Amino acid sequence: MATKKNQRIRLFNEVLEKSSMKQDVFAAVLKSFQLMKQVSEVLAKDYQINAIKKKMDRHDLLSVDQHGDFEFALQFGGDTLLFLMHTNIFEIPRDHNVMRSKYIQEDPTRSYCGIVHIYNFLTDSFKYNRVNDLGYLIGRIFINREQHYFIDGKSELGFMYNNFRNHQINEKNVEEILLSAIRYTLGFDLLIPPYEQVKLLTVSEMKNALEVISFKTGKRLGFQFYADQDEVE
Repeated sequence: MATKKNQRIRLFNEVLEKSSMKQDVFAAVLKSFQLMKQVSEVLAKDYQINAIKKKMDRHDLLSVDQHGDFEFALQFGGDTLLFLMHTNIFEIPRDHNVMRSKYIQEDPTRSYCGIVHIYNFLTDSFKYNRVNDLGYLIGRIFINREQHYFIDGKSELGFMYNNFRNHQINEKNVEEILLSAIRYTLGFDLLIPPYEQVKLLTVSEMKNALEVISFKTGKRLGFQFYADQDEVE
């Protein structure tokens, strides 16, 4: 009987420890996400001040739209970067490169992370309610309870931010991430879709107004789009 009781106590302790650890991760990720929103607002204000100084007519081309505690949008020109914080905590897959790092081996609980997804949409997709338009995942930010992070992403987003041990969320690093995402998006242009994909039109589609037309629009619609790979330390 004593053995079974001890087993239950050990199990209960494991539940409490893991639950507490995941709550710590969630708190760290939420704090990081809030900092991302704050830095985005600072960038938007700085842009508007600079635009006014240059006497630009449309000085609101960079703006932040808050969508709640776990989502915000950074809009600039014809693009929208949508930042989404997942409310669950994940463990990095065992076959991922980062799991071989000394940083994880020293403390396996460091492999538990929250995720912030960065999607690139066309701003007109929201403006005209084009619900079939596509957004592209350009980066996933993995953040653990120590607010250390790495990014799976496109181009410099994936190449520059892959040192899990040494990269920690702070105002300076967040600004670098945001600027890199904007820079990548500016070079990620809208391509004309293949002719075969748009040569047919239904009567229903023809009768719909522009804002609800069901043509899918996306920057790489019909073209190959692969994530860049790199080693994570």
